[in-house]
Amino acid sequence: MKLDILIIRIAFILLLAMLGFLLIPLGETSYLSGWSLESRRVCSAVLGAIIALSIIGFEMRARIASLKTLIGAAVGSILGIVGAFLIGVLISIQKEAAVSAGMQTFLTISLAFFMGYIGLMVGAAKGEFIDLSVLGGIFSDKNAAKRDYKVLDTSVIIDGRIADVAETGFLGGTLIIPQFILTELQQVADSPDSSKRQRGRRGLDMLQRLRNNSKIDIQIVETDFPAVKEVDLKLIELGKQLEAVIVTNDFNLNKVSQLRGVSVLNINELANALKPVVLPGEAMRVFVLKEGKEYNQGVAYLDDGTMVVIDHARRLIGKTADIAVTSVLQTTAGKMIFGRLWEEGAETSDTSSENQFNIHDSRSAGFRKATRELRQNTIIEELE
Repeated sequence: MKLDILIIRIAFILLLAMLGFLLIPLGETSYLSGWSLESRRVCSAVLGAIIALSIIGFEMRARIASLKTLIGAAVGSILGIVGAFLIGVLISIQKEAAVSAGMQTFLTISLAFFMGYIGLMVGAAKGEFIDLSVLGGIFSDKNAAKRDYKVLDTSVIIDGRIADVAETGFLGGTLIIPQFILTELQQVADSPDSSKRQRGRRGLDMLQRLRNNSKIDIQIVETDFPAVKEVDLKLIELGKQLEAVIVTNDFNLNKVSQLRGVSVLNINELANALKPVVLPGEAMRVFVLKEGKEYNQGVAYLDDGTMVVIDHARRLIGKTADIAVTSVLQTTAGKMIFGRLWEEGAETSDTSSENQFNIHDSRSAGFRKATRELRQNTIIEELE
């Protein structure tokens, strides 16, 4: 689709340039009276190409505007031109002694451009206040419901996982990158701190990767809110204006956006949702990395970063152990898995071993279970 549009635009430029070359609109211009015919043809062709480029630039801006903005701009420009015409009539009926003919022509053309420009800009700015429902649905914006805009936050761009998600096709719609986000990324990339500078450059690399993918629709918008100083609040205001979804992995921005009524897609929540499901009783092999918070506990981590707390595994720190999952808890910090060594689980499954264990431990099984749950809740509270 993008290639077809590019071909049409190039053909339009060549067509106007060819018309200018053949029709020679500058042929009768007195300023070029000393020029040869071929020079006038070339100047006319250049003029046609410039006009075509201006029209294409206006078309590119008009395509991203809403229907309300286009209607407001059209009505405003028409009213401005009508007002300029009426004023031009008043100027034209003046006597030539008061206003010369050349001055009348200049004032009339200037007023037409001035009033048309003012009407276009004011009408486009106030077009959002138009209620299309009063028109009986004739000019209803049917594409408004189909718009799927997603505004990218600085944190999610630097994180880099958004590029992988977008390339897989699970993140549809148009990705919006505000200009103030690009400015913030550039400031981070130019920071004297080496760590911040690397993060900023990584974010710019991710944006370049997204733009190089022809399957992803990316738009950079110049919309800014000078009255708002914080970048997060600017993102929220832009999300309201475009009725877009903010893509981030910032927990605080997530909460504030939801309070302001703006939808949010959190990459961290997506990662947690895609973690493999582990059920109690399953076996897994993990590498015990360090000591846990409680006595004689060991802590391991899965490949996706999920923490695994293992009872009686302190002696196995720095070794690989087979464990049996006892419980899985979902917290705001992520998923946590609690388990015990596999050989202990096998021993406790045996009735004779269980009776032998009860001889040395006078506590009942219910008391031990309650103590284990209390210990798990204490670990979760310390992490949060």
